[in-house]
Amino acid sequence: MKSFSLSKLVLITFCSTAMLSACNDTTAPVKKAEITSEMTVEQLAEKIAKENIIIDTHIDVPYRLEHEYEDVSKATEKGDFDYPRAVKGGLNAPFMSIYIPSKLQKTGGSKALADKLIDDVEAIVKQSPNKFALAYSSAQVKENFTKGLISLPMGMENGSPIEGDLANLQHFYERGIRYITLAHAKTNHISDSSYDENRPAQGLTDFGKALIVEMNNVGVMVDISHVSDQAFYQVMEISKVPVIASHSSARFFTPDFERNMSDGMIQLLAKNGGVIQMTFSGIFTSKKFREQSAAYKLVKADFIKVNNLDEEMEADKIKIDAFEDAYDLENPYDVGTLDLVLDHFEHVINLVGIAHVGIGSDFDGVSGLLPETLKDVATYPNLIAGLLERGYTEQEIKKLLSGNIMRVWQQVEEYAASHKAQH
Repeated sequence: MKSFSLSKLVLITFCSTAMLSACNDTTAPVKKAEITSEMTVEQLAEKIAKENIIIDTHIDVPYRLEHEYEDVSKATEKGDFDYPRAVKGGLNAPFMSIYIPSKLQKTGGSKALADKLIDDVEAIVKQSPNKFALAYSSAQVKENFTKGLISLPMGMENGSPIEGDLANLQHFYERGIRYITLAHAKTNHISDSSYDENRPAQGLTDFGKALIVEMNNVGVMVDISHVSDQAFYQVMEISKVPVIASHSSARFFTPDFERNMSDGMIQLLAKNGGVIQMTFSGIFTSKKFREQSAAYKLVKADFIKVNNLDEEMEADKIKIDAFEDAYDLENPYDVGTLDLVLDHFEHVINLVGIAHVGIGSDFDGVSGLLPETLKDVATYPNLIAGLLERGYTEQEIKKLLSGNIMRVWQQVEEYAASHKAQH
């Protein structure tokens, strides 16, 4: 924990071009009034947000629009993301999550949906080329930033669209996918899931192990959010480059929640140069939420049993969703707070250093379950202000905003380029 905090007024000392030599010469008489300005923590946070690249590695816009379309180039009534709010918050590179529901692993259609959602992201850019741009590389993110465009890189949440064929990995790489979350809510043909009690692979499948090698070779970041602990450790043994957790938090605060990362896992991730991208919702940050969720799980199971319902049947699912909405009104969840989110950040920083932490909010995937001060993409300055209040410098914060994930992305790109050059 940092041992000091900033007051509400922060003194910002700077050198103008005309004063550069004087500022470098500590003996030169310089009038403080000429080189010092005062701004509040909030103003400094806004300045940092506007002047630096902010990358959020997990925003569920495509799947949200698949079910209820809104034009995100304009202010929208729903959701956590649109262009005006992104500009206000300083967001430059939201990774569009190509989310594939686990149910499609049984019914089929994973690859088709993934291609459709990628088409939708491309359509957003085509419709508003003066606001958005695709980004297939870390360099393109920087280029788009200089042009004043919001980059829309893509990550695939759930590797089920690979469908057991490494050729599909190449296909999705060519379509712009730059990370793959190996599994989601259910175990798939690649990896066991932290949410699934059924774990036939005891970690990664044989195909999953081969896929990690090929992801390294092709240049796709390996994302270990959602996978079981066993799968995580096997990934770390296989991967030749740093891996990421695109949207996870610290299990230290939620001891029974395997979806988050334990201290030992975070330390191993950092040892190999990786980054944990921290979430904002109470789903991940709050122990109380986890307790409430466990209680509801029992109530829900009883409701399904008493009414002889099947979650796979659409008509029954509507009844279950209505029951859940009514239950939530009577028993509101603890959505967490900005301070709790900052506690998660600081825990990781104190454990492994600021070089191994970043932002993976899960906006549009957890709508309605977010702290008021971190409710959408306009609120990144609140996070920055909180970090400033806890004593972190602008240089440290810049690493967290994008520097760390850019480093990993570049290392993955460099390894893949070297591999291709040798073959």
